[in-house]
Amino acid sequence: HSSTDQLSVQLFLNEELDAKRLSVEACKLEQLLVFSLSLPLRRLSDQSIPHDVKRQRFNSHRSETTVVNQAVPLPVEHRYSLPGSNQSPLFHAHSIPDLTGCVPPLRYTLFPDPIETPLPVAKDKLSQQVLELFQACQQQTCDLNRKELCRTELQREIQQIFPQSRLFLVGSSLNGFGTRSSDGDLCLVVKEEPVNQKTEARHILSLVQKLFSTKLSSYIERPQLIRAKVPIVKFRDKVSCVEFDLNVNNVVGIRNTFLLRTYAYIENRVRPLVLVVKKWASFHELNDASRGTLSSYTLVLMVLHYLQTLPEPILPSLQKNYPESFDPTMQLHLVHQAPCTIPPYLSKNGSSLGDLLIGFFKYYATEFDWSHQMISIREAKAIPRPDGIEWRNKFICVEEPFDRTNTARAVHEKHKFDIIKGEILKVKSASHLIFPLITSLNTLRASPAKRKTVPDTCNRATAIRCCLSQKRIMFLLCNSVQKCKFPSI
Repeated sequence: HSSTDQLSVQLFLNEELDAKRLSVEACKLEQLLVFSLSLPLRRLSDQSIPHDVKRQRFNSHRSETTVVNQAVPLPVEHRYSLPGSNQSPLFHAHSIPDLTGCVPPLRYTLFPDPIETPLPVAKDKLSQQVLELFQACQQQTCDLNRKELCRTELQREIQQIFPQSRLFLVGSSLNGFGTRSSDGDLCLVVKEEPVNQKTEARHILSLVQKLFSTKLSSYIERPQLIRAKVPIVKFRDKVSCVEFDLNVNNVVGIRNTFLLRTYAYIENRVRPLVLVVKKWASFHELNDASRGTLSSYTLVLMVLHYLQTLPEPILPSLQKNYPESFDPTMQLHLVHQAPCTIPPYLSKNGSSLGDLLIGFFKYYATEFDWSHQMISIREAKAIPRPDGIEWRNKFICVEEPFDRTNTARAVHEKHKFDIIKGEILKVKSASHLIFPLITSLNTLRASPAKRKTVPDTCNRATAIRCCLSQKRIMFLLCNSVQKCKFPSI
């Protein structure tokens, strides 16, 4: 290739990467500042900030009708040692074996050390772009620390109402697939038995909402009770500026958090690939279950399933290979321990991130049978749809690996399904145009013959449309980067 052919769209990422470096430095300073404060952290009565109601989560859980019998005990050995705080068992390290090379455990300290895992080698320009996007947008340690501080404070307050309850941080914040803009998911466990989500859970959440609206109103902003299949209280923490969704006893979310965390770290190509697919879906407004499209959880399961179904798989079925580690009946305070014993998966598949990204769109555009098959990471293959009412007449079927419900049930309109398939087909149809990458904006501006094509006054988005119009997939990825926001600290 000519020298211009060797230039990557990495130049388009420079601004985002600079912002990322600055935000990481700010995170380090913030950790030192917050750590120097006495615990529990005193919440500041900040000026009210306008509340944006974010997407409504559709979690997977069957509604149960059991009666409250016994509260979940809070084992003494799992209580947090710092005065005035109850640390979640998810962060307890005394029972986590120190196994080098296995799935990294969550540390016991309030400010855990960053998890250092080697990134895959970029074998081509597209792979390099995926890595750059991942490094710029992945959740930082300080992002997790802010969420954990809020969880600790809230648990102590909620235990004034439900003394034996525990509050778990779950979802993308802990499963390895979080970004800097990810919100927080909390699961309030009040007892070991399932909770009737239509009656009991709503009553408990109404009490929590009242607590947030009164006693905690100085730092919890406008809590809202959302009466979904799994009801939640949505709220915004003014101190951390993080949006949270809090449910009651949707314990499948605790179990799948650590299943996904294991998948995230047993193969180093998984997390970058998932992040770029999530960014692509967000840019095209395909990542919002409350609007009839795909939840982030479903998108993660789709990527994992694709990696399991390759001729030479990149991921196994963890539930088949390690059934004792992902036993759906395991006590909750043990769930976080088992994945730490699972070693990395050594795949013979040497495909680059770029090849895998193209393959993902090709698989769902031409190979997967949407009408008759169901995605199952539990089985590590596409399986025939069940004949139950939950699967009948559904456009997309993705099995929740523990309770086996349909995580994609929010896609209930054919119009939305057609949009999702259409965007996948657009990327697939343009994938053969990726290599070699064409010249950058700066090179085109330097060439007098090209000045009419790319005027000096055009912005980056316009330049991508002008210069890369026939390279559709590059346009999609570059614009996804445009959506990668960095919170001000």
